[in-house]
Amino acid sequence: MSFKTLLAYQKGFDVAMDIFSLTKEFPKSEMYGLSSQMIRSSRAVCSAIAEGYRKRQYIKHFKSKLSDADSENSETQLWLEFALACNYITKEKKELLENKSIEIGKLINYMMIHPEKFGV
Repeated sequence: MSFKTLLAYQKGFDVAMDIFSLTKEFPKSEMYGLSSQMIRSSRAVCSAIAEGYRKRQYIKHFKSKLSDADSENSETQLWLEFALACNYITKEKKELLENKSIEIGKLINYMMIHPEKFGV
């Protein structure tokens, strides 16, 4: 089984790509600010899941990486708040992405609570 088959990874990847597309519409002045932060944190969710999955035989490492993924996911939600406050995205778009992010968080937490279901 590959990390790519994990639902949390798949949904995280989709949100990261949504955010990548969304930030292309942000002002150029945000290229190294909000845009960069949103892209980085959303991609880091997938990265941490992939890293943790490869070392899942070490339960503490697996859970630690999943915790990192969960933290990055929360950070992405914060940046969505800033994007809304700056009027770069609509309330509806923010809520859509935030709801997807919340779902990803639930999946990550399920993995942390039940590592044995993921080959640990």
